Amino acid sequence: MKKIAMILVLFCVGFTYAQDKNQPKLEKKGDVTTATYYHDNGEVAQKGTFNADGKLQGEWTSYDFEGNKTASATYNAGKKVGKWFFWEGDSLKEVDYKNNAIVSVVEWSNDRALVSNN
Repeated sequence: MKKIAMILVLFCVGFTYAQDKNQPKLEKKGDVTTATYYHDNGEVAQKGTFNADGKLQGEWTSYDFEGNKTASATYNAGKKVGKWFFWEGDSLKEVDYKNNAIVSVVEWSNDRALVSNN
């Protein structure tokens, strides 16, 4: 019975430690809060900022499990604005936003550019 209790205690301590190392890191500087979120393996998943109202603000960057950049986005008071970039394999997609709506999409794959306006 003592062995089972000891295993449960060790499991709980280990589980708590694993949760703590992957908890988001939030740093408040004036009216802006910088946030860093982590994947289960401890690599950074996303980095960005929130404004004083708690809305997404400025540049946000996303990464895969290996630390490779997968997306770069810009927000203004929670709305999607500017050029967003998405990397996947050998392709790069550029999405242009204005007032939270897509204005244009450009996709590059290897040497060629494919253009689509929606």
